[in-house]
Amino acid sequence: MLSKNTICLWYDGTALDAATFYAKTFPDSAVGAVHRAPGDYPAGRQGDILMVEFTVMGIPCLGLNGGSEFRHNEAFSFQVATDDQAETDRLWNAIVDHGGQAGACGWCKDRWGLSWQITPRALIAAVTDPDPAAAKRAFDAMMGKTRIDIAAIEAARRG
Repeated sequence: MLSKNTICLWYDGTALDAATFYAKTFPDSAVGAVHRAPGDYPAGRQGDILMVEFTVMGIPCLGLNGGSEFRHNEAFSFQVATDDQAETDRLWNAIVDHGGQAGACGWCKDRWGLSWQITPRALIAAVTDPDPAAAKRAFDAMMGKTRIDIAAIEAARRG
């Protein structure tokens, strides 16, 4: 690993599956080295995949097959800024349709329980609009959605 700061994500034996999915789904993502356990450990045996180095949109990550003791939760999420509705839909559908689940306001979870925020740049611009009324309208429109609809957000922003 070359990066001084790497995100370590805990998996229950499925780190390589997750890394492979992320590499296929997100741009600037790849699976790197796969490290096997040099000996038995609580969640596996010698020779099992222990760690997987990968990147998600250029962010260095390490998947650790540590066992079933810990689960992902919403306290950590990847926030993905999308440029248009097609990209928003493609990424949202890839996560949700691959065994994940939809959440509110652009959030979803992948099949491994990792949280993702699929956030159009238009949404951020709308909810941070210098006009408080426009920002509030866009915010209210977002609150009623799961996957973000850019056209609906922009229409709400305009009033």
